[in-house]
Amino acid sequence: MIETPSKNYVQIRKAFQNAVQRLNEADIPQSELEVSLLLSHALKMKRTTVLLAGERDLNGSLLEKFEKNVARRLAREPLAYITGEKEFWSLPFMVTSDVLIPRPETEFLLEKTLEVIKNSGLTHAQTVKVLDLGTGSGVLAIVLAQELVTAKVTALDYSFNALKVARYNAKKHQVAEKINFINCNWFDGILPRAEFDIVISNPPYIAEEVFLKPFGRTTGSLQPEVGQFEPRLALDGGERGIREISRIAVAVRKVLKPCALFFMEIGEDQHEEVVDIFQRTAAFDSIEIFNDYAGLPRVFQARKKAVSSLGK
Repeated sequence: MIETPSKNYVQIRKAFQNAVQRLNEADIPQSELEVSLLLSHALKMKRTTVLLAGERDLNGSLLEKFEKNVARRLAREPLAYITGEKEFWSLPFMVTSDVLIPRPETEFLLEKTLEVIKNSGLTHAQTVKVLDLGTGSGVLAIVLAQELVTAKVTALDYSFNALKVARYNAKKHQVAEKINFINCNWFDGILPRAEFDIVISNPPYIAEEVFLKPFGRTTGSLQPEVGQFEPRLALDGGERGIREISRIAVAVRKVLKPCALFFMEIGEDQHEEVVDIFQRTAAFDSIEIFNDYAGLPRVFQARKKAVSSLGK
């Protein structure tokens, strides 16, 4: 067992090696990358610069801060919560324990959404009205506001503290004036008078029974980083993980324009049930499922029927 350094100073190289060994002993993956990011955070230096400064001493408050953060990571607190930042779409976003940490699966949701939008010709519209359901840290709303020049975005979240994070990120990325943030439960803050060209959502879709399993100890269980630290409100989708998806299916048709598009991230084993839920509403056509880069069903897309086909 490698002991925590007891002196009040240590070379950066040795501190790095020691922390990597401790993370390895705790079976925490990507230990070298994570420790380099923890050092970068403590020293307020770029990661590449830190790695080149191996012979310098780490001492005093900087050493104390680094060791405290290593201890937090050993307790399985996510790296992004320790550093307060997560990269998404090659951009830095502030994250706190009030928001879900952005993931590659959500980047794939965004990628497919933008691909379909650009192929649809919507980018040439005078204004593209976008709704982000459950915005969290705001990554989807913010990137869409950046990528779609004429976008006017509405972003909803039930968590007041999550919206504080999203507003900070929108201001940081200079799109705050293009996004209207609303604190409400799903559609409560916009119904009954709202019509959008695009609705996007990464809803809670983990089955509630998964939260009953010991974290990280059984097949199909959540990692401790997720189950112990990330907000359950943003993860727990109720029985089979479809409770919130079912609510969205009923209400989203009321806020979409005719022929407008809906995009949603889903769990890898939910696509058949999600398609059935939306088909039962009789409000959508051209339903599609996109597999992510791991070959897993990840993105649900549906187009609202034209007015004439809905019998209006």
